[in-house]
Amino acid sequence: MQEPALPANEDERLQALRQLLILDTPPEERFDRIVAFAAQEFDMPIALISLVDAQRQWFKARVGLDAEETGRDVSFCAHAILTDETMVVPDTAHDQRFADNPLVTGGPGIQFYAGAPLKLPDGQNIGTLCIIDQQPRTLDRVDLAILASLRDLAVEELVRREAHDTPPEDKKGDTA
Repeated sequence: MQEPALPANEDERLQALRQLLILDTPPEERFDRIVAFAAQEFDMPIALISLVDAQRQWFKARVGLDAEETGRDVSFCAHAILTDETMVVPDTAHDQRFADNPLVTGGPGIQFYAGAPLKLPDGQNIGTLCIIDQQPRTLDRVDLAILASLRDLAVEELVRREAHDTPPEDKKGDTA
């Protein structure tokens, strides 16, 4: 198993993730709808919005997986955030990065993975929208475009959530 490398901008990436104030928050329907649609659209048993923290990947939304997080060292998504392109692993048994990964050899038995990086407006990849199957699969150009569109919706919701949930600036000098 190949552990994922750290992005060159890891400190800035983690700061951007923490500023969202989203880690360890309760489920939210807006994110749950996105993963439910992804699982249905691609006929996949597992779909996740995964956020990659310093030591773990935490799932903001999930379908088909009971775990709330896994270690970053075994995370497929930690590999996917290293690029801006969707990472597709058609058959984990034939990919030396993942063939002996415990998420492949044990539960949930990942055989296919596609993860589209969640890139914030400031350029930081903080996680992925990913779809997972227990059998090898492929995606065509149209599938990749749909996954990218769903990823864009997830990013829009993250940004909207941050704008809505961030306390307003201190308004010194305002008189009411």
